[in-house]
Amino acid sequence: MDFGDVLWTVLGAGLILLMLVDVFHTLLYPHGSGPVSRMIMRGFWLLSKRVRGRASSLAAPVAMAAVIGAWAALVVVGWALLYLPHLPEGFVYEAGVPQQSDFFEAVYVSMVTLSTVGFGDVVAGSPLLRLVSASEAVTGFGLLTATVSGILQMYPALNRRRALAHQLNLFREAAGPAGASSMDPRHAAGMLESLARSVASVSVDMLSFHETYYFHEVEPRGSLPATVVYAHHLASGAKASENRELQFAGRMLEAALEDLATVLRGRFRHPGTTSLEVFDDYSRHHRHRQSG
Repeated sequence: MDFGDVLWTVLGAGLILLMLVDVFHTLLYPHGSGPVSRMIMRGFWLLSKRVRGRASSLAAPVAMAAVIGAWAALVVVGWALLYLPHLPEGFVYEAGVPQQSDFFEAVYVSMVTLSTVGFGDVVAGSPLLRLVSASEAVTGFGLLTATVSGILQMYPALNRRRALAHQLNLFREAAGPAGASSMDPRHAAGMLESLARSVASVSVDMLSFHETYYFHEVEPRGSLPATVVYAHHLASGAKASENRELQFAGRMLEAALEDLATVLRGRFRHPGTTSLEVFDDYSRHHRHRQSG
C-alpha cells in the first residue's frame, strides 16, 4: 500500500469511528448527544425559527431523518474508503461483472454489504477483507436496531411532555383565576404533587432524549413552553397558603420546576437567574407567550 492507500484507510476508519461515537452518545449514553446529531438537530431548529405555522413542526422529525441518514452515509463512505485500496484485486467478481477500482465501485460494495443484501456479484477475496465486510454487516444491523429502539423510546417521552401541558391547561380551566385556592386543600395538594412528578419525568426525558427539546408544538394547548409558567404560579400560590399540606405540595412542585429550569439553563443554554426567567426565554424560543 502506498501513501494514498494508507490515507484512505485512515480517513475511512475515522469516519466509522465518528459514527460509532455519535450513535453511542445519542442513543446509548443516557445523558448525552453526539456531535453530528447535535449539529444537525440544532441546524434544523434554527431553520425552523424562520418558518411559521405547521411547517415548523416538521423540522424536528426531518432532522431526525437527517441524523439517521448522516449515520448511514458515514458508515457507507467509511467502509468504502477501506475497500478502495483493495479494488479490484482484493475482491472476487462474478463472471460478466466488469472489474472497476473507482470510488463509486467501493461505495456500491459498501452499500450492498451494509444492507446485507448479498448479491454475490462482488465479494471479498482475502480473509482480512472478509472479516472487514462481515464487521460492516454487523454494524449495519446494529445501527438499524439501535435507531428503531431510540425512536420507540423518544416518542413516549414527547407524549409525557404533551400530557403535562394538557394537564396544566385542564387544571387552569377547571380552577379558574383562583387557582389551587378554589379547591379543597387536600385535593389541591394531591394535584400539585402529581404535577411535580410529571415535571420531574419531563426533566429526566430532556436529559435522556436530547432531541425531544427541538420538537415544536404548533398548538399552545399541547406545548409545555406555553404552560410551564402557569405551573410556577401554582407553586407560588400554594406556598403562600395557610394549609401545611398545600404548602408542602407547592414546595415540591417548585423544586421540580427548579430542576427543569436547571436542565434548560445548563443543557440548552436558556439564560436567567431565576426559573421564571428561564421559562420565559424557553417560551420565546418556542414562539409561545405565557398567559396569566
